[in-house]
Amino acid sequence: MSAVPGQTVGPFFHLGLAYPLMNELVAPGDPKAVRLHGHVYDGAGAPVPDAVLEIWQADPQGVVPRQPGSLRRDGWTFTGWGRAATDPDGHYQFFTCEPGATDPGKAPFFAVTVFARGLMDRLFTRAYLPDTPELASDPLLTTIAPDRSHTLITRREPGGLVFDVRLQGEDETVFLTYPRLRDAWA
Repeated sequence: MSAVPGQTVGPFFHLGLAYPLMNELVAPGDPKAVRLHGHVYDGAGAPVPDAVLEIWQADPQGVVPRQPGSLRRDGWTFTGWGRAATDPDGHYQFFTCEPGATDPGKAPFFAVTVFARGLMDRLFTRAYLPDTPELASDPLLTTIAPDRSHTLITRREPGGLVFDVRLQGEDETVFLTYPRLRDAWA
């Protein structure tokens, strides 16, 4: 077997990755529902209209769900996984619940994967809940320079959380490397 050159991961996401209710981890009308949304920007600050984001998260008690059926939403099983595409303005949105901390001393977060045109591979990051006491002592956040860690923290607004992803340039989002993908929850 010979090596093959790398290929970019887009821009044809709409051809096979979309499915009904993919961005609704909980129903928008659920009393615990929160809207997680934002924009994806390229290095020049322009919106990326054809990106896809996936989130993985714990439930409000900090338990990482192990439920099957993520692609077939049944309306009541929380699977902790969802997918959203950006619109022509680079905007995406999820309807979900706020995650709990997976371990004592760790801040609650959404694990975020970004797929976009021009990327040779997907990008991993985290979106932490703001105003969480554990932010100051979170094992991952404390390893990131203080002038960069803000790129991993969501902003609150009425009824939701805002998390913008900047692929390059000023205020570039901090992206993570996981030698083994299962370490994403570590």
